Amino acid sequence: MDYKDYYETLGVSRSASADEIRAAYRKLALKYHPDRNPGNKQAEDKFKEMNEAYQVLSDPQKRARYDQLGSAYSNYQRSGGRPDGFDWGQWYTTGAGSAGGQQVNFDDLFGGAGGGGFSDFFSAIFGGMGGMSGADIRTRRAPTYEQPVSISLQEAYQGATRLFESGGRRIQVKIPAGAKTGTKVRLAGGAPDGSDLYLKVAVQDDPRFERDGADLYAPVHVDVFTAILGGEVEVPTMSGRVKLTIPAGTQPEQKIRIAGRGMPQLKNPQVKGDLFVQVKVRVPKNLGEEQKSLLQKARELEK
Repeated sequence: MDYKDYYETLGVSRSASADEIRAAYRKLALKYHPDRNPGNKQAEDKFKEMNEAYQVLSDPQKRARYDQLGSAYSNYQRSGGRPDGFDWGQWYTTGAGSAGGQQVNFDDLFGGAGGGGFSDFFSAIFGGMGGMSGADIRTRRAPTYEQPVSISLQEAYQGATRLFESGGRRIQVKIPAGAKTGTKVRLAGGAPDGSDLYLKVAVQDDPRFERDGADLYAPVHVDVFTAILGGEVEVPTMSGRVKLTIPAGTQPEQKIRIAGRGMPQLKNPQVKGDLFVQVKVRVPKNLGEEQKSLLQKARELEK
């Protein structure tokens, strides 16, 4: 088992104060947080190392034991001892130990991507000292709370904001464009007890449209003559009414696609789905004699 220099990991001196240790950790953790380095295994490993180092150095009890171990290990090295000959056995801890010391929830500090995967060194030396062990930190998280929030389809299209009261604070939350029913918006530390608050979005029905992912569907009513001869009609979109050309010979229930007039994609709001207009043909009930005559001639010509 290798000795780990936690002070070197955080880039602080051995005499660093608790505030200096915390500041160094926050600075590095923000840099290497997995959310800022998606798919970067090196950054993920670095983040885990910093979590481990901070778990020890931020806890006075663990730090004191670590400093004793570090002093003994340094003396052993100075005496010419081989790296694989150090007696680790006298430093192992077992049992529940003390539950005192600072317990840090990394989800609260940096929004998830916790610090699981502690090293054998940490588990052997500090696993029985209470607080969070390598296994604990993967399972012990602050409770999360959900708050339903209802928005209109128009708000889902353009984004929305909501104000919440939590723990005596007024918090403005942005709901991103492209949100759909079931979308969760995370508010770190937003619950009254400092835990995470998730806003669970419900998008209200809109009488104009049906939604399927990023695509929208809407009916448009045309008279039979427009369906036969073609023409222009106005149709609603999320950004205003537009003119749509109805080709001659359009069939009832035929769908006409209007590209880019659907909903924005949640993760890429500049890209929008499509609007599909379904043609509803109105057949007149009360025709005049002249209209009937003309339609009769048209039917005869069709034969």
